[in-house]
Amino acid sequence: MKPTTQKILLLLFTGVALSLSYTPRQYWRTLKSASKEWKIINKKDLRYGINKLYESKCVRKSKNKDGTVTIIITDKGKLKALTYHFERMAIEKKNWDGKWRIIGFDVPEKVRWGRDALRDKIKKLGFYELQKSVFIFPYNCKNEIDFIIEFFEIRKYVRFGILETIDNERHLKEIFKLT
Repeated sequence: MKPTTQKILLLLFTGVALSLSYTPRQYWRTLKSASKEWKIINKKDLRYGINKLYESKCVRKSKNKDGTVTIIITDKGKLKALTYHFERMAIEKKNWDGKWRIIGFDVPEKVRWGRDALRDKIKKLGFYELQKSVFIFPYNCKNEIDFIIEFFEIRKYVRFGILETIDNERHLKEIFKLT
């Protein structure tokens, strides 16, 4: 799928993201960034991208009584958009609030692929491995972790917590360059 077509799919998926926004601030930030991105795509590429999405059954068209057409993202399109969003995911590293985010998991062998994918993704995001299935990170990442564990359908096997202190804090501060 071409980058423009991927962008169109992600922008259509923004409507889903808006409905999942927890705060008005998140809602407006998502909406503002989406409107900027729509303006960047030229009309020819937009038409081509939507047609490609339609052919691949990622969107469907619905004709309205007034003659306009509404583009609706399908379940297949939502899944594809989640995949693209997942690949581009990053955690914003704002000022450290002095708290540690810890993730522990005990995923059974029958869903090993989910465990391995979770471990791989959180390592790529910059988490530090304390033990084989316990990772730590200094920045707020609750939404991203929720997204990842929902994406892999392993919520019941994963625990997330926030620590005020940890005995090897000085070592962790060095690892995350917080000193």
